[in-house]
Amino acid sequence: MSRREFIAGLGSAAAWPHAAYPQLAALPLIGFLNAASPDSYATFVSGFLTGLKEAGFSDPESTSVLYRWAYGQYDRLPALAADLVSRGVSVIVATGGLPSSLAAKQATETIPIVFTLGSDPVKFGLVSSLNRPGGNITGITLFAYLLDAKRVELISELAPRASAVGLLVNPNNPQAQTQAADVAEASRKFGLQLVTLEARETAEIEPAIATLAQQAGSVLLVSADPLFLSRREQIVALVTRHALPAIYEWRQFTEGGGLMSYGIDLVDAYRQAGVYVGKILRGAKPADLPVLQPTKFELIINLRTAKRLGLGVPNTMLVAADSIIE
Repeated sequence: MSRREFIAGLGSAAAWPHAAYPQLAALPLIGFLNAASPDSYATFVSGFLTGLKEAGFSDPESTSVLYRWAYGQYDRLPALAADLVSRGVSVIVATGGLPSSLAAKQATETIPIVFTLGSDPVKFGLVSSLNRPGGNITGITLFAYLLDAKRVELISELAPRASAVGLLVNPNNPQAQTQAADVAEASRKFGLQLVTLEARETAEIEPAIATLAQQAGSVLLVSADPLFLSRREQIVALVTRHALPAIYEWRQFTEGGGLMSYGIDLVDAYRQAGVYVGKILRGAKPADLPVLQPTKFELIINLRTAKRLGLGVPNTMLVAADSIIE
């Protein structure tokens, strides 16, 4: 029930199959780099292609996008980015978080790069400033990690008897330590103990969540890592099995049965990346395109899941929610 509208590898990781998406013609070659897998990012790729169409590149007769997927193996990203450079792409779209962006930046100082990034691009040296990026890089910041304190507040409000918050992070992500420190500080404000749960690969997700479930009074915050987004169905199923109250970065988790999420519209962010790529292909310089920042965040609550967990949702939270799943 919508409350208000949200604003708008190598080898097997080679070019996207023709049947998967409408293909684009009359385009210079575009490199699409992502840390996860194509099946789990299909919706977001569609958003990217929609943005390209809005920018005027809509002929569906041939493909001009080279897709490179790391399948959760972040150490493959530098080689995948270098491969795109060697193939003479006109633009690299570095998606799926910081690892992809850093790999693209390392691979080229001249080819334009458009990123989608959950953290601060200035802090990690990708751009000089948000308004004047400088160099060959610009993109969309998702504010994913900057909202963790708010997520801790929301989950503690919905589960007031909680005594500990588990943070599921991927230690292979360069921002994992910083995020854990930020969540620890926010947790202390609400009288919660932080339990850091590490998962570098799919096989480590289940034991990490099971460990938290053994601690009574625990809630879970799943960080915005590409690995976790690609495994969202598995994570929601595990959280459901262990009856853990959990909050996520993206609405796709909540729509799949998760309790609640707070963040931006990720599909729309990919659409904006497509629009920026179109502008660059028409002559705009990344140095002159400000890093886009979200102006609205959406709170999604799954009432069915809340009832199953025996949680009463405060009226103030219901009124504040952008969408409620009943």
